[in-house]
Amino acid sequence: MPVNAQFLAELERIVGPDGLVRDEGELSTYESDGLVSHRSRPRAAVLPETAEQVQAVVRLCHRDRVPFVARGQGTGLSAGALPHPDGVLIVMTRMNRVLDVDIPNRRITVEPGIMNLEVTRRVAPDGYYYAPDPSSQVICSIGGNVAENSGGAHCLKYGFTVHHVVGVEAVLPDGEMVHLGGPAPDSPGLDLLGVLVGSEGTLAVVTKVILRLLRRPQSVRTLLAAFDSTDAAGNAVSDVIAAGIIPAAIEMMDRTTIRAAEAAVSPGFPDAEAVLIVELDGPEPEVAAQFEQIEAICDRNRGWGVQVARDEDQRARIWRGRKAAFAAMGRVAPSYYVQDGVIPRSTLPEVLRRIRDLEKRSGLTIGNVFHAGDGNLHPLVCYDDAVEGQAELAEEVATEILSYCLDAGGSLTGEHGIGADKACHMPKMFDEADLATMRLLRRAFDPADICNPDKLLPTPRLCGEVPGPYRAHPAEVAGVAQRL
Repeated sequence: MPVNAQFLAELERIVGPDGLVRDEGELSTYESDGLVSHRSRPRAAVLPETAEQVQAVVRLCHRDRVPFVARGQGTGLSAGALPHPDGVLIVMTRMNRVLDVDIPNRRITVEPGIMNLEVTRRVAPDGYYYAPDPSSQVICSIGGNVAENSGGAHCLKYGFTVHHVVGVEAVLPDGEMVHLGGPAPDSPGLDLLGVLVGSEGTLAVVTKVILRLLRRPQSVRTLLAAFDSTDAAGNAVSDVIAAGIIPAAIEMMDRTTIRAAEAAVSPGFPDAEAVLIVELDGPEPEVAAQFEQIEAICDRNRGWGVQVARDEDQRARIWRGRKAAFAAMGRVAPSYYVQDGVIPRSTLPEVLRRIRDLEKRSGLTIGNVFHAGDGNLHPLVCYDDAVEGQAELAEEVATEILSYCLDAGGSLTGEHGIGADKACHMPKMFDEADLATMRLLRRAFDPADICNPDKLLPTPRLCGEVPGPYRAHPAEVAGVAQRL
């Protein structure tokens, strides 16, 4: 059923006049996430304030088979929150409350619209923090982090969002409210919570999240070292891990991103081909011993211009430069295409050389900033929309970089997700049996195919085979069932 006047009236009764957006101009606000090369305007957007309103909206969409997409702050970089042109966008920004803080059990319960950094701010006076820290943590929401299984600079040691979510309340695509996991350390039964985190909003709409908190470490030491080549910096990363040291973070930036960040926020970075930011945390004796090893490894790989943060202000300055890198690239070009592939650490120098060769061949500037410790690359392919053909060329270049990651034994994404942007590339990494199994799981949650459709998995409608949404052939279903 199309989104008509009667449907809109029912939406308005659920969320109120102030919670319904139907004006074409106002809807343009929601037509893309952070990957602005993908745009689509929804028929309507709702801004619920309670889980009950979310449930009522989803039930209405299910009744009339209207597609819906949940959206947080819209900071995603894979078109994962791209609206459906015939559907409803459920904007979760008004559901941003802290519902419970349980310091004795190291838990906090929040609504999905709360900002990532706000979680740490709420518990910092008690000596705790929330570990996953995407570079956009000042503006990204927990609900989006859950959808994409976001990581951040400190995921090397502390893991991704999935390692810190212990329970959720969620609305299934038919409107049923479920509770998965809980405050206890483990829950019996199938790990549906693990299935939901990282499913990119294709299985349910999360309305409440229980997060695990960590105690502030006794000691934190942060070092920045400059290198005359990305090869040398990459080798230093491999040497650190080979020495049995797992830092809280190892970040790398190349000359292009260093200069952009310096112009934007003046962090005092040296003008080098590459810099490494290494952070250690834990008990003071352990951190001190490991820090000496890190300094020796950097020296052995001809690192120079070493800066050691002596206090929290200096540490914040170094991290300000790293976390401003994406936004700072706006000084290099009017637009850029962010890629998010993963490679084994040992292949870092080789893959970076291939990216540099590609930069020369394409004529487009490519800045590199990434979580070097776990091999998560974030090449930023710069282009100008005003120049005919450059946007298309940038997408081709970004796609070729993905092929380098897969050639090296890596992955299509580390934390930004697949979304609509990379769904058609999934067959490059998974065979048809794998994809068929994923489709069956998705259809178990959403047989009507209305919950964030045309994302994550390739579909004929999205990938241009034949019109209409994907429907599993009975023989395919039977074959997968037999394998399972």
